[in-house]
Amino acid sequence: MKIAVTGLNATDNPGPGVPVIRCLKESKEYDIDIIGLFYDSLDPGIYMENICSACYMIPYPSSGVNALFDRLKVIHEKEKIDVIIPTLDSELYGFVKLQGKLADLGIKTFLPTAEQLNIRSKDKLFEFCGTNQIKAPKNILAASVKDIYSISEKFEYPVVIKGIFYDAYVVNNFDEAISAFNKIRAKWGYPIIVQEYLKGDEFNVVALGDGNGQMTGAVAMRKLYITDKGKGWAGITINDNRLIELSRKVIERINWRSGMELEFIKSAETGEYYLIEINPRFPAWTYLAPAAGQNLPLLMLKMMLGEDIKPQSSYTIGTIFVRSSWDLITDIKTFEQIASFGEIKWTK
Repeated sequence: MKIAVTGLNATDNPGPGVPVIRCLKESKEYDIDIIGLFYDSLDPGIYMENICSACYMIPYPSSGVNALFDRLKVIHEKEKIDVIIPTLDSELYGFVKLQGKLADLGIKTFLPTAEQLNIRSKDKLFEFCGTNQIKAPKNILAASVKDIYSISEKFEYPVVIKGIFYDAYVVNNFDEAISAFNKIRAKWGYPIIVQEYLKGDEFNVVALGDGNGQMTGAVAMRKLYITDKGKGWAGITINDNRLIELSRKVIERINWRSGMELEFIKSAETGEYYLIEINPRFPAWTYLAPAAGQNLPLLMLKMMLGEDIKPQSSYTIGTIFVRSSWDLITDIKTFEQIASFGEIKWTK
């Protein structure tokens, strides 16, 4: 079975592609061959041993769905892809629009609808949580620099400045807010979210929804080490039914179909969980889930193939992941092949 996976970036802000691939390759039921789809010729996942049998560059989401489909069609003609799993927020809308065309080619996907993506988007999160009695930090949408001037009228510093897809900065004053606003505007455009800052420990849940309101599985973890970019560099699985039930509630209300990550802060003042983000795909720490007993990407593949999957509830508490850096060595000819032609096949 040939499965194409995106998100091969594995730097200090890693994409979920490589961990999703590692989960899939643990399958004992299927003979899986991974085709990597990348955006940059220096994405580390391209060069990792025993990850992909071939890798192909695809156009950035800003190029539009027609350019993406044309490229995928060319790759499919060469590889005969059975399944595509996109793993990055910014590309999901394009893949959702192409589901029908991909199905016509014989390529399976397991994606949310555009409406579901919109419901959980960062600019709609506060509204969604209010409607469903889920605690969330207050926020405003900044559509111009003028909105940054009004922060002090609505919040006390520090606040969090967030992009619609990626990037978040904790800022302590107006000057830092302007700087963060300009960085995110240049990279991701509008709207920009200004969110109330909550002090407390950070918790995440990786979960899988079947598209009919049922949660197929979920694993909760507490971040043990957080980088200056806010990324969890170490975490431990925990037993807290409140987190699992909140995640179940979100999936039920959205009828979520696919993997997702829910990010929470446990308030140091009240001990309550606040939902700060719903990411519409598996996270970069996904490989912790099968290590703890729930291989969620593999379960999603089975649902994609029409298998009847029973929801999973148990997992091993106290399982820890620690992320690491690892130098990958290649040669200039290999890099030239990837950079010049946008593709490479690895010989076994």
